[in-house]
Amino acid sequence: MNSPKKPINAHKAYHAHVYFDANTLDAAKRLYEKTKNAFSLKLGRIHERPVGPHTMWSYQVLFFDTDFDNFIPWLDEQRDTLNVLVHASTGDDLADHTQHAYWLGNAVELDLRGF
Repeated sequence: MNSPKKPINAHKAYHAHVYFDANTLDAAKRLYEKTKNAFSLKLGRIHERPVGPHTMWSYQVLFFDTDFDNFIPWLDEQRDTLNVLVHASTGDDLADHTQHAYWLGNAVELDLRGF
């Protein structure tokens, strides 16, 4: 089995998608609040249903290359057992969710049919 690619700082802008379900909702909400308090990053809504290509419940965090080196190690440490997709935001959604996709934890299957 291949290990998912770990995040690298090679792009200007990124999204991190934190995945959770009913059993990990409280942990996801705690991480959301910790992120909001620790960083000045834009956090999206907490979706308690799959949205777009994301096959699990999720929320997103928007950040830039200048945030990467502080945010990603912190996120990896704080995420506990939650899986996180980190991908570039280049304007090419398919490439961003495939070629420029990196993982903290385990990879989660995406539904790429909409791209």
